[in-house]
Amino acid sequence: MKLVGRAWVFDDDINTDLLYPAACFRLPVEERPALTMSANRPGWSREVRPGDLLVAGTNFGTGSSRPAADNLKALGVAGVVAESINGLFFRNAINTGLPVLEAPGVRAFVREGTRVEIDLDTGAIRSEGRTLNVRPLPGFLARILAEGGILPRLRKEGYID
Repeated sequence: MKLVGRAWVFDDDINTDLLYPAACFRLPVEERPALTMSANRPGWSREVRPGDLLVAGTNFGTGSSRPAADNLKALGVAGVVAESINGLFFRNAINTGLPVLEAPGVRAFVREGTRVEIDLDTGAIRSEGRTLNVRPLPGFLARILAEGGILPRLRKEGYID
C-alpha cells in the first residue's frame, strides 16, 4: 500500500485530546473533525485536503482511547507517519482504516508542505529526492487496512454480518 500526499508536520506529544477534543463528544459526528488540532493549530482542519499526510515527532496519539483516528480520517488525512506512535492509537487507527507507520527520524526528514510518498509494504519514505527506510507495516495489519479497517475485514471473512 502506497500513500502520496502533502505533508503537515507536527511536534512531539500530539495527544488524543488535541486530535479529538472533549467538545467533540457534544457535537454531531459530522461536525467533530473541524475541532481536530484546534487547540494547538487553530484553523488547521479547514486547510487539510483529502490525501494529505500527517508527519509528527515522538509520542503521537498518547492519551485515552478517544476515536481520534476517526477525526483524521474524516478530514481526508491519508495516513500518519511519526517517530513513535502510542500503541492504543496505532491499533485504533488500523482498525478504523487509517494507515499509520512508525518512522524514527521522519520529523527531521520531511518539511511541511512537501510531497511525501510512503510505501507501507517496504517502509520506504520518499521526499525531495531522498529516501528514509524504516520497518514496514506488518502484513496482517496491511491486510486490515487493505479491507478498509477491522470491521470490513471481519465481514469479508464471515465473522460478522
